[in-house]
Amino acid sequence: MMWIDQLDWPILLIAGFFLAVAPMQPEPHLVEKLRMLSEGTLVKPLDIFDLLMHSAPLALIAIKATRQFVLGQ
Repeated sequence: MMWIDQLDWPILLIAGFFLAVAPMQPEPHLVEKLRMLSEGTLVKPLDIFDLLMHSAPLALIAIKATRQFVLGQ
C-alpha cells in the first residue's frame, strides 16, 4: 500500500471532489447511485461500475487519511 502514501493530497482531493459531484445537473451520479443502492434498484452492471468509479477517489482519500493520521505511516 506504499503507492497510496505516494499520492499527492491536492490531486486526490480535486479528483474526489470532481468525481463526487460530476455531472452537477440534474443530480450528481454518486448521489443518484447511492439512492438507487438504498432503494434496491442498483442492478445494472453499468450503474454498479458508475458507483465504483465515482466513489473510488473518496475511498482512496479515506485510506490515505487513515494511514497518515491514525496509523502515523
